[in-house]
Amino acid sequence: MSQLYCDIPDELARKLEEKAKRVKMPVSTYLAKLIERDVEEQWPKDYFDCFGGWQGDPLERPKQGEYEQRMSFD
Repeated sequence: MSQLYCDIPDELARKLEEKAKRVKMPVSTYLAKLIERDVEEQWPKDYFDCFGGWQGDPLERPKQGEYEQRMSFD
């Protein structure tokens, strides 16, 4: 497993430690989860292949009613 090193301001480190403590994780695990969430694809593989794949009868929009005629403000 790779180890990465970075410098961050003390105040940010303190907030990071507090947040990791709240979720009951070591800071390194918490950071790894944040990085994983940020760099991984947001959608499952082949997610968008399902769009446009309707196999049933063509979809038709129902007839819309007529607009109501109202008096103008003029």
